[in-house]
Amino acid sequence: MIVIGLMSGTSADGVDVALCDIRGQPGKLTVDLIAGATFPYNADMRQRILACCDPNESRVDEIAALHVDLAEVFAASALTLLEQADMTSEQVDLVGSHGQTIWHNVMPSGQVSASLQIVEPAVLAERTGITTISNFRARDVAAGGQGAPLTGYVDWLLLRHPARWRAIQNIGGMGNVTFLPPQSDDASEPIAFDTGPGNALLDIATSQISGGVLRYDRDGRYAKRGRVDEEWLDELLRHPYYTRAYPKTTGRETFGTSAALELVAAARGRGLRDAEIIATLTALTATNIADAYRRFAPAPIDEVILGGGGRHNPVMVGLLRQLLAPATVLTHEDIGMDSDFKEALVFAVLAYETWHGRAAVLPALTGARRATVLGAITPGANFSRLLRQSA
Repeated sequence: MIVIGLMSGTSADGVDVALCDIRGQPGKLTVDLIAGATFPYNADMRQRILACCDPNESRVDEIAALHVDLAEVFAASALTLLEQADMTSEQVDLVGSHGQTIWHNVMPSGQVSASLQIVEPAVLAERTGITTISNFRARDVAAGGQGAPLTGYVDWLLLRHPARWRAIQNIGGMGNVTFLPPQSDDASEPIAFDTGPGNALLDIATSQISGGVLRYDRDGRYAKRGRVDEEWLDELLRHPYYTRAYPKTTGRETFGTSAALELVAAARGRGLRDAEIIATLTALTATNIADAYRRFAPAPIDEVILGGGGRHNPVMVGLLRQLLAPATVLTHEDIGMDSDFKEALVFAVLAYETWHGRAAVLPALTGARRATVLGAITPGANFSRLLRQSA
């Protein structure tokens, strides 16, 4: 099947689109990326998203409007990629859309009671004519799971090493990891959870200290010039999230705009310069990842495969190589996968699995009581054809 995956992460930078050719079934699943592209949000759209994620700013009418307006952006992005790939929507079977997370409600116990992703699937199906599968997290949450990180299942299908333990580490707005046993190990199960803040605190802090000129610390330029304040870093690492047992997830509700602005104010109160603030927050992300490995990895990790925007930050990557030694730190490109479109590819695979009526999650990954078929199906113009093909 030809499937489009659509993803917008907690950094709210833009829409990632992956056009994929998917064949087979778990155990013999093949996924080829035909084309991929990222379509950045303009400043107004990004600000609308961030405002709707903030309970002090959001309003129900604005969320409702964004639910539809963002769907138009997703649909236009998908159609643009098809045009770039010299393909038409009639050649595509499914769209798998993660949407945009607005609120991920984690109770004090660590249980997730609700997770809200917007982007109206009816708009996607109407504009593209393609049957759309969306709202992937909700069923896992209903089954007692965290609803995330859903990438772990696709990591399990596609990225296990024949003989080595691997950690698949994403550094997006939040960081998340999947610990994968080797294919030679039939007894161990994978583990997945959010390690903590990835780029979210860094991005907001960089925007704040640059007066809105910069969205993020490109190439770690601020961090390279700064000294890490070890005393402040030790204080930041005392956040209770880091010691909470898995399965666990987090988001902007805990490590978002409000938290980042408070940290910048606190750092300035300590007399830290701008570069020192960013250097310390960069070290916070790298250190909380390494700390999670020490606490929770079920076996010594031989290889770490980095993905997400954080892999472009040389300061972050350098710190991780130091902190995670003797593990080898690689990128998805080193093992034949495009990091930029990995998460969008994941939701193409999850849509494919849902269409075939297969559970696309393991209880070991999310803490759910059982594995469930994920997502909701919104028929497109091709729905009858798909039914006939399936029959």
